[in-house]
Amino acid sequence: MEYDIHTLLDLATLATTLWVIYMIRFKLKSSYMEDKDNFALYYVVVPCAVLALLIHPSTSHHIVNRIAWAFCVYLEAVSVLPQLRVMQNTKIVEPFTAHYVFALGVARFFSCAHWVLQVLDSRGHLLVALGYGLWPSMVLISEIVQTFILADFCYYYVKSVFGGQLVLRLPSGVV
Repeated sequence: MEYDIHTLLDLATLATTLWVIYMIRFKLKSSYMEDKDNFALYYVVVPCAVLALLIHPSTSHHIVNRIAWAFCVYLEAVSVLPQLRVMQNTKIVEPFTAHYVFALGVARFFSCAHWVLQVLDSRGHLLVALGYGLWPSMVLISEIVQTFILADFCYYYVKSVFGGQLVLRLPSGVV
């Protein structure tokens, strides 16, 4: 039953992601700022792929599934970097986008806190349950990395909100 729910959620996530990609590539193409989007994706994808080949879970699943899982964990940790780069290049972030990225940062903080507290509460047994080798530590490190990537943006968001600004203005060199 549990695997059925996870499979259903994965399919729903895939369908939603494909719909978003379709909307961005075709329906909302006119709003795309190509000149501001200068982040080379291979700077994110290649290191994640290499890391996934080297450090992946040691479960009974097929090796391709384990490497793909690891790749997704690593890629998720840095997936917001291209969007943050666009925001850095534009220097001004629209309220809707700022609210979304801030909410993403808060969600990542709580997810990271959950993982850290679970590891501490289980006295490290959770890491053993995730497998052996470097994989369990890399899952936790990925959560922490993603949280810190978004923490900088969240700082400027909170500063902007308390300053009464409707539009978030990022200083140079942020992100």
